Amino acid sequence: MYAFYIFILLILISLSSGLMAFFNQLGLAKRSIPASLSKLTMARIKAEDVLKNPDWPPKWPYTPEDFLRQDESKDSIFYAPERLVYHIDDYAVASLTKYYKSNIPVGSDVLDICSSWVSHYPEEESKKYGRVAGLGMNKYELENNKQLSEFTVKDLNEDPIFPYKDNSFDIVTCVVSIDYLNKPLQIFSEINRVLKPGGRVLISQSNRYFPTKVIQIWMQTNDLQHIFIIGSYFHYAGKFTAPQAEDISPNPGRSDPMYIISAKKA
Repeated sequence: MYAFYIFILLILISLSSGLMAFFNQLGLAKRSIPASLSKLTMARIKAEDVLKNPDWPPKWPYTPEDFLRQDESKDSIFYAPERLVYHIDDYAVASLTKYYKSNIPVGSDVLDICSSWVSHYPEEESKKYGRVAGLGMNKYELENNKQLSEFTVKDLNEDPIFPYKDNSFDIVTCVVSIDYLNKPLQIFSEINRVLKPGGRVLISQSNRYFPTKVIQIWMQTNDLQHIFIIGSYFHYAGKFTAPQAEDISPNPGRSDPMYIISAKKA
């Protein structure tokens, strides 16, 4: 597992000539890494640069331990209580909704995975979407999501197979939840299967999470590494265009960050 962290570090070094405070956030300084790396002075790089020309390892680089959680009890127990709250602040919500307004065309058939009582789609434009399906864990929350035309209650960590036909959707979204999925390779393969040719995936990610349910590797890595990890899911699932990252954080350093990692079905 440490070898993969070092690999991510080397990729980030190759993207920028002087990477600074970023290295201190990696959490690698206390690990068994070459002394030459620990002495490097690094400057911050942009989120948009993380997925530019990555040198992916030839095989899936993660171990089963990377996807363990502190709480391995059934997710249906954890998600049973209704949580009709935002999991990112209002500024980040507004930024995501604005992004959706520009990136989800009217008439699109949309699937929101890990959905809940709100999908953050723009209010007026979403009324002009086609089919809007939600796939989530809590029936009450999904019933209260007025932007959905249909929903299915399903634990994707128990069974990652989507209950939809091939080539069903133009857009698949996932809001700040990809870090809870312990079978990401299967999930991204399913996303690809249900997308129409040329359909687009919009994964949004911030820095908040439930520590007992997030995958282990997430708590050992930082925001930019999270972008890299999500990008790698697209790559190893295959049949996607090269993933791209965008930083749509509304007030960097003063509100929740917000990143978009996207790709199209090839």
